[in-house]
Amino acid sequence: MTTLQSVPALGTHPASGSLPSRAETREQLSRATYDLLVIGGGILGISTAWHAAQSGLRVALVDAGDFAGATSSASSKLLHGGLRYLQTGAVKLVAENHFERRAVSREVAPHLANPLTFYLPVYKGGPHGAAKLGAGVFAYSALSAFGDGVGHVISPARASRDVPELRTDNLKAVAVYGDDQMNDARMALMTVRAAVDAGAVVLNHAAVTGLRFTRGRVTGAELKDTADGTEFGITARLVLNATGPWVDHLRKMEDPNAAPSIRLSKGAHLVLKRTRPWRAALATPIDKYRITFALPWEDMLLLGTTDEEYEGDPADVSVTEADTAQILDEAAFSIKDQQLSRDLITYSFAGLRVLPGGPGDTSKAKRETVVTEGRGGMLSVAGGKWTTFRHIGRTVMNKLAALPGHPLAEDMEPMNRLPRKLPLPGIANPNAVAHRLLIDGPAPGPRMAPDTARHLATHYGSLAFDIARLANENPALAERVHPDAPEIWAQVAYARDHEWAETADDVLRRRTTLTIRGLATDEVRDGVEKLLADRD
Repeated sequence: MTTLQSVPALGTHPASGSLPSRAETREQLSRATYDLLVIGGGILGISTAWHAAQSGLRVALVDAGDFAGATSSASSKLLHGGLRYLQTGAVKLVAENHFERRAVSREVAPHLANPLTFYLPVYKGGPHGAAKLGAGVFAYSALSAFGDGVGHVISPARASRDVPELRTDNLKAVAVYGDDQMNDARMALMTVRAAVDAGAVVLNHAAVTGLRFTRGRVTGAELKDTADGTEFGITARLVLNATGPWVDHLRKMEDPNAAPSIRLSKGAHLVLKRTRPWRAALATPIDKYRITFALPWEDMLLLGTTDEEYEGDPADVSVTEADTAQILDEAAFSIKDQQLSRDLITYSFAGLRVLPGGPGDTSKAKRETVVTEGRGGMLSVAGGKWTTFRHIGRTVMNKLAALPGHPLAEDMEPMNRLPRKLPLPGIANPNAVAHRLLIDGPAPGPRMAPDTARHLATHYGSLAFDIARLANENPALAERVHPDAPEIWAQVAYARDHEWAETADDVLRRRTTLTIRGLATDEVRDGVEKLLADRD
């Protein structure tokens, strides 16, 4: 591991082609009038900014924290059709989800998504029988045009070979189906990059302190750069409130009398070290509607999730002892005790699902996207699923085109004239990228480690070659940030210069996997902060 004393030597001045400074970006945002200002850098706002920029609009995107800094990096990391929605008869919804899932994982971002086989165990006395689940996974695979194989049922012995920690007591059968997995924070960052490539101007760590009004209409926002306290403003013809759990907070800035429009559901997850290799994920029915997941992810095991109504400050959401106990207890239905030791937990996180307002159990609420217009003309968008982030962006853009008076329609290309499956930056076959990284190592010098090559290929795609060049030019940047993780210091420099990383948490939690692995030590954090400070 690179010692703290040697970290200053890692400093490398921002690379050519790196991002403009925050001061330059603030100046650019302040002096122009934008067609659309998107407030909120979660995947919903990011996708809308991407599609709006593609359509030819002049777009600005800001977030009070980091891009994907809240709910959008606290998901179950799945691109999925939603097997449980079949229980409620939502066949069309599942088919639409599958279409979007396949588009993202096969054509838009194959470098950031990977197929994952799911085992759905059927236990004696469980909420569903083998015949019902077998029929369900067959129908589920049919709705995806059998692109992931045919849903079927296998024996407990066969399943336990792929999932050695599977509990086999009273296990009658295992239903099998396919979906996809991702690193949500990396997918969001690549979508930000796509929006910027299309012409959007973006700034994270820029909090809205008030809205601008012209004759009663919202025409921009006042902001404070939380990195240095600088205050500035943005003028826009239309403002989109995409602040997720904070959507009603911004609506009250527009209209103090605005009634609540959403309710929140907390979903908590645990990350554990794996005791043995897993070649499939578990989706275990808890009751008629809920499923608990055990997902091999980033060389770890991801467990969750919970689903309970949340009424506190969104900024205070956290994993409680009750959440931890619930997740481990539910995981114990299908996982052996040795894999569920609390000593194996490296990290926990909680996010908030944004649901339409109304009564009823949050676990049964629809994950639909709602677009509303306030009295000041500000649009607010909330809800939806990670899997359908491209569809949500198109939906919002169609809403913009249809606004009364069509204020933006003449300046934007209709969605139906734009490419339906425009790829995200770095698109490439990750296996080919990893192979190239391994054989194109520096000479003289050690070749890149296989786990590092694989990690770079599946988190950056072809952009991994830019990181490899940094490592080749400065051997110190080729060293691991921590000996137990695949990340190298070149990724920190790259995050600083090309991925809007401002804080150590931006790097450790969202641009790398060091935090979720439990490796964000004080020494690592100090080293990252020193490298970030060398941006000038």
